[in-house]
Amino acid sequence: MYLKHRSSGDLVEVLDVTELVDPCKDSLTGRFHRGEELQEPECFTKAELLFPSGENLPRCWLDPDYKR
Repeated sequence: MYLKHRSSGDLVEVLDVTELVDPCKDSLTGRFHRGEELQEPECFTKAELLFPSGENLPRCWLDPDYKR
């Protein structure tokens, strides 16, 4: 799955989708999708990522108390 990095606009490949959808985790492992060379994995906070369309991530992926 690919998301967009908020500040740079570059695509980030999410390496473990379970980290993304777990509301108890603030960050996930991914790598920038730039050029032809495979980039090294990095840690990204969920706050700095959004969908490629520009839409924010759903609250249920970010907040463990989203039902309140």
